Amino acid sequence: MEAYKREFIEFLQSAGVLKFGDFTAKSGRKIPYFINAGEIKTGEHISKLGSFYAKAYLDKLGRLDAALYGPAYKGISIAVSASIALAGEGLNLPFFFNRKEVKDHGEGGIFVGYKPGENEKVVIVEDVITAGTAIRETMDILNAALPTVEVAATFVMVDRKEKGKGEKGAMVEIEEQFGFPVYSVVDVYDIIEYLEENPENEENVARIRKYLEVYGAKG
Repeated sequence: MEAYKREFIEFLQSAGVLKFGDFTAKSGRKIPYFINAGEIKTGEHISKLGSFYAKAYLDKLGRLDAALYGPAYKGISIAVSASIALAGEGLNLPFFFNRKEVKDHGEGGIFVGYKPGENEKVVIVEDVITAGTAIRETMDILNAALPTVEVAATFVMVDRKEKGKGEKGAMVEIEEQFGFPVYSVVDVYDIIEYLEENPENEENVARIRKYLEVYGAKG
């Protein structure tokens, strides 16, 4: 396993972001592990998370001029921290995020922060994609309010390698439906490989593998 993947998984566990147990995803699926960016609660942790996203951005997109969009709520801190980390690398990108409820006073509107203009590029930063439900909701919001912007890519922490609406992976379906790439720092098989190094994780590995037998992508 590449060193940065190990470092990232260790970080997710130490920060309480990666948990094992019984959870329900936004898609309604009962899942044996959970990736929750809401557990990032300190300046040190959010700074480190942003640095991983920044590294992924520079690796995949180079110095692309785009606005970072963080869907409410968990994507907000990711967008802010990633923009700070990228600025530290000399790439000063704007960021924005949405409100859950449209503001009807003051400046109004659904977005907070930067307002992308016509044909500007946007990069979405999210915590995770399971069945693709959340990212489709995000695209509905962007298409309704900013129909002329171009989404250049989406970045997530973990590719769960799960089915979307059909047998293909959710991330693959998103790429095919919307025409932009979806990148992850690690995937579920990296997590399994990491867990298998410690015999104490045998039960969690077995539960994840059993889950993937049902919901794992076939392509």
